[in-house]
Amino acid sequence: ATVAKLLVDIVSKNGNMLLSVPLRADGTPDEKEYAILREFGAWMKINSESIVKTRPWSKFGEGPIAEATININAQGFNDGNYSKAGSDEIRFTQTDKNLYVSALAWPKDHTITIKSLAEGSNLFPKKISKVELLGYGKVSFQRTRDALVVTLPANNLNNIMPVLKIKK
Repeated sequence: ATVAKLLVDIVSKNGNMLLSVPLRADGTPDEKEYAILREFGAWMKINSESIVKTRPWSKFGEGPIAEATININAQGFNDGNYSKAGSDEIRFTQTDKNLYVSALAWPKDHTITIKSLAEGSNLFPKKISKVELLGYGKVSFQRTRDALVVTLPANNLNNIMPVLKIKK
């Protein structure tokens, strides 16, 4: 989960990530590495369209970490913050046709609140007619003056995080 959260954060800021997998002396990964790769691979199989061939949106994200001042430490690596990120930590990426919204955790109440997409927002002035959860399909939502509030299905689709697709 930490690898996927870090990737989403980096891509939202127009960066890229190199994943290094430690190998045993015989050139094979150990079982812990296989487990990480299986879980990350399963998440990417469903959500890769929010990563591959995307670019940053007008704003990289919102939430407590995005809005906090974070001092760079350990040669600039701050990835420890993302393992504890909650569903209120949001990251954005886009293509020409879609805006992708990644909450860095599954919300316990099955709702995601996205302040940047509130009705009347200069960041997204167009009408939102459909919101999809990647790997699931159409989900219900309400757009108010305060936020776009999206209702997710009762069961989480994976152990990492949800990704929403909004037509631009």
